[in-house]
Amino acid sequence: MAPYVTDTIGPVFALTGLPEVVKGALFARYSRSPKSLRRLLVDEFLPGDGAVPGGGPPRVGEERADALYERVLAEYGDDSVAQLGGAHVAVEGTSNVLTKVLQWGRLASYLEQSTRYIAFTDRPGGAYRYHRPAAVLGHPDLGPAYVGTLDAAFAGYAALLPRLVEHVGAEVPEEPGTPAAARERAVRARALDLLRGLLPAATTANVGIYASGQAYEAMLIRLAAHPLPEARDCATAMLRELRKVIPAFLTRVDRPDRGGATGAYMATGDRAAEALAARLGPPPSAAPRGPEVHLVDFDPDGEERVLAHALWPSSGRGLADVRDAVAAMDPAARADALRAWAGERGDRRQRPGRGLEATTYAFEVVCDYGAYRDLQRHRMLSLQAQPLTPRLGYDVPDAVVAAGVAADYAAVQASCTALHDALAAELPAHAPYAVTLAHRIRFTMVMNAREAMHLIELRSQPQGHESYRWVAREMHRQIAEVAGHRAIAGMMSFVDASDPAAGRLAAERRQEARRRVP
Repeated sequence: MAPYVTDTIGPVFALTGLPEVVKGALFARYSRSPKSLRRLLVDEFLPGDGAVPGGGPPRVGEERADALYERVLAEYGDDSVAQLGGAHVAVEGTSNVLTKVLQWGRLASYLEQSTRYIAFTDRPGGAYRYHRPAAVLGHPDLGPAYVGTLDAAFAGYAALLPRLVEHVGAEVPEEPGTPAAARERAVRARALDLLRGLLPAATTANVGIYASGQAYEAMLIRLAAHPLPEARDCATAMLRELRKVIPAFLTRVDRPDRGGATGAYMATGDRAAEALAARLGPPPSAAPRGPEVHLVDFDPDGEERVLAHALWPSSGRGLADVRDAVAAMDPAARADALRAWAGERGDRRQRPGRGLEATTYAFEVVCDYGAYRDLQRHRMLSLQAQPLTPRLGYDVPDAVVAAGVAADYAAVQASCTALHDALAAELPAHAPYAVTLAHRIRFTMVMNAREAMHLIELRSQPQGHESYRWVAREMHRQIAEVAGHRAIAGMMSFVDASDPAAGRLAAERRQEARRRVP
């Protein structure tokens, strides 16, 4: 067993040197057998003579595991078994439109290239880094317009970067003891943040994904049913590669009666919603003048709910009794009790318990697409978004105006808007590629108070982008002032409103100090 477990004797050990499909099959058998995991490994998955088969350990037990999955998934429909194995997948050169489709599922881990640390000024292979859809390039008029417009957007980004670095450098203080490398990185990150609004949504990125077989199944079905050809092509490529490592988990993805039927159902629902929404009439023509946050829905008795759910586990009473007792408390006493329950938090990772999940907030947000890309990553909430278009206008950072390059910035936005409208008329599925990261998008976020604490404190940190920092701070204000949940807002003691340049510099100083530790 030694090649396959980290400890052959003790009660705690990890599996090593086995295919993901075998690890999952072992755990599937584990739940229905009186044997220990190591006993199951020896009895049912290792060769009878103890010899390592040809090709080495990675092939051990695969035939047995495949047979088990075939029986459990196909015959019994036990979907939980598909959660027991996973795979790492790299999806490279995908557009910023598709990255959001890939990252829609909650039960997976994603890592995406950041526009903060990578300057999109290079031209690998002689071409700027953006997606070139075949249907667009093959069009006699739209193809040249697409390439010409996006090339100009990237050229404008590259031309303005040195000017923004110079402008930001003049604003960031030179403090004694701050390493030059830390200051340089802080300045460059700030400049890249300010200019990311010039990048079109077609800009490519690399995405790393780790997910279970069940999560991949849902992801692939969603991609295969998506109206974007890039998404469907990605589904085909991912399924091909995943079947090389976890084939048993994905037998249902392209079956007409399973994945095919589910994808068709999803597409039918989307079309029905579009038709029903059309009956509401056209949207207002006036676009918002800037980012907006509206707390649309909340529980007026939210703080009573939170306190009741916080006290209930220790009360020995029924929930209704506890809620009645909390409702009868004096408001000041209730606020004191909430503060006592939350206690003194040492950092933002120390959050009160699940009692905070007893009340929810529904926010409608209008902000730039670049900020949406970061906020959308919070998957422990319910998020819906409207299509990405230029109709809501775009945001211009104050520093871009102060640097004297607002006209250049506006010229890129205007040309990309014109390209979007031309694409929308003939190839509507491809139109979002032309929208820049500065253009606004409208979306809703429904979250409980515990997730709100996590999101607001994390996204208000000074090293973050100022556009989503503003959204986070405004959410915090409205929880206190619109919902009147001042005690809950008061628990969020790590909301940060400090200067972004100073915060970025402080973060880089800490990183530089860690680098120097031997």
